[in-house]
Amino acid sequence: MTVTKAESGEDSGEGGMRGAYVPSQRRLDRERHKRVRARRATAIAALSTLVTAVVLYLVVVSAPGWERTKETFFDGQYAREALPKVLDGLWLNIRLLLICGVLVLVLGMLIAIARTLPGPVFFPLRALAASYTDFFRGLPLIINLMIVVFGVPALRLQGVTVDPVLLGGTALTLTYSAYVAEVFRAGIESVHPSQRAAARSLGLTNRQALRHVVLPQAVRRQVPPLLNDLVSLQKDTGLVSIGGAIDAVRASDIIAQRSLNYTPYIVAGLVFVALTIPMTRFTDWVTARMDRQRAQGGAI
Repeated sequence: MTVTKAESGEDSGEGGMRGAYVPSQRRLDRERHKRVRARRATAIAALSTLVTAVVLYLVVVSAPGWERTKETFFDGQYAREALPKVLDGLWLNIRLLLICGVLVLVLGMLIAIARTLPGPVFFPLRALAASYTDFFRGLPLIINLMIVVFGVPALRLQGVTVDPVLLGGTALTLTYSAYVAEVFRAGIESVHPSQRAAARSLGLTNRQALRHVVLPQAVRRQVPPLLNDLVSLQKDTGLVSIGGAIDAVRASDIIAQRSLNYTPYIVAGLVFVALTIPMTRFTDWVTARMDRQRAQGGAI
């Protein structure tokens, strides 16, 4: 049976418009209804948010101690004084985040690989890696910081630094490496053993299979939890101030102790929030994107 050009919809010239898609009236009505519902939902959400904000404002400002709280925590003069010093100290927090973040990822990956090495010959290495993660995940970060920042200088070891910034960064790296190692280990173990077996059948060694097949899949799958750990690390860099390092938290603490006003703490907190929100939203975007890929059967 011969199909003519007109019957196949492959028109040209003036007849080209004949094959163009024209949505049905039902589809147009459905899309219009969806737009109306979306606008209505947005209006309701905005109205409920406004009402909630007004109620919270009235509750706070009508509290008996609001005037005293406003002077102590929300004084504009002290906020203007503290902001430049807090921003100067924030540069130290950012540097700690960048350097410690890289070290945490590298050390965490090495520990995770050590925990997943097969064979009885690697049992001591697996046991050591497991002990490391169990110890530092169970040890509170603030105690780890105190031990490293105050304990290491007390030993008076030759050639060992007593810089609180370096010691604080070391403590952060030790603690967060344990958490990141478990994230990497979960990703490695989530890769089906058939992937490694297929790589071996193609002639790859165990090391090559791990590097070229297992680790790329494991890292892609664990990107969202890794980003969450980096967000937590960004906030916890402020704890290095316990050793005397002048970061954003310590800068606000100096002003607060001198003025007996806590507004600088609020300023430092808002600065950290402003720094954390973009990272959090990026993490949410990556998570949603990977969820969509997984739902569509795409590569993750």
